[in-house]
Amino acid sequence: MSEYEVRRGHQENISPEKLKAHMRDVFGNVEEKEERYVSSFGALRELRAWQGGKNILCVETDTDPGVDDEVALRTIKAYNTFLERATGYTAKERGKRAQKKAKEGK
Repeated sequence: MSEYEVRRGHQENISPEKLKAHMRDVFGNVEEKEERYVSSFGALRELRAWQGGKNILCVETDTDPGVDDEVALRTIKAYNTFLERATGYTAKERGKRAQKKAKEGK
């Protein structure tokens, strides 16, 4: 499971209604299972997302490593688009924040 911080002012993006809408827009499908939103796309056999706290988005993924390069690239792009819409941080910003936390030992 991965936890992503949500940018200040973007907390409403991980509300159940908005999270469901983002997943439908990016991945084309979404359903609710056990208080989590579930979708699939490309190499993502299953992506489960839910609000883990006021400013935390939790995501679990099950991927297919045997897909071709084109499908893998489309999948990564869609996943990053979803995370950017939900958290307000770009992939580059998320990477920098993760590196900073790793250096701090968190």
